[in-house]
Amino acid sequence: MALDGAQMALSFAARAQYGRDNFFVSSANSAALALIEAWPRWPDKVLLLIGPSGSGKTHLAHIFAAHALAKLVSPGDLAAIQPQDIARLPTLVLEDIDKAMSPELEAPLFHLLNLMREAGQGLLLTAASAPDLWGIATQDLLSRLRLAPSVQLQAPDDALFRAALRKMMNERQLVVDDTTFDYIALRLDRSLDSAQLVLEKMDHLAMQHQRAITRSLAAAFLNQHQNQPDLFGEDPEHHPHDHSLEKKP
Repeated sequence: MALDGAQMALSFAARAQYGRDNFFVSSANSAALALIEAWPRWPDKVLLLIGPSGSGKTHLAHIFAAHALAKLVSPGDLAAIQPQDIARLPTLVLEDIDKAMSPELEAPLFHLLNLMREAGQGLLLTAASAPDLWGIATQDLLSRLRLAPSVQLQAPDDALFRAALRKMMNERQLVVDDTTFDYIALRLDRSLDSAQLVLEKMDHLAMQHQRAITRSLAAAFLNQHQNQPDLFGEDPEHHPHDHSLEKKP
């Protein structure tokens, strides 16, 4: 089946469902979920949620925001937060703070940590790695972050990933036989974010061609998009590739 570039002009936006009912619990994330839902009975007012891309950090951040009536704040907005604002601010969430970290951000973050502690407000920080790997030069800030409790998310295990993938398909009303499901599941990066993107694109492709998602359609799609890091992680060469199903003119 030939798939030209015009036909593959698909939306890349993932329709992520971040409610508690859509969160799949497994050994990879159960400890993190328990601590998120334990608020305000945290061991400290600051908590670090650490895990690789696609492990569910954003989903848990939204669950926490709903549970604690927290406000999600962009790291770029930290410098604008003043002491008089803290009393009006709810508990805060800063996502992907490690990616945003820069010399210019260190002072505002250190200031915010102090203000939140003094006000007794909670602060959830998400990151892919521990603070020692963020390139922080301010030792007082690094010490504060090292002392903060942290909880680790693991990459989704196979049971979690397959259950989440099946539920995503059901929510999109995608009817896929077991052979096709296994074919897709085996070839995706173990990332829930990637799975959302793949299903978004496959759904559009199936509608464009007015046909069901079969193994051959899935193979043509995955072969064509195998080098996209947003779908397959940073090293797509590690993913199986069925050359017998290459697209044909």
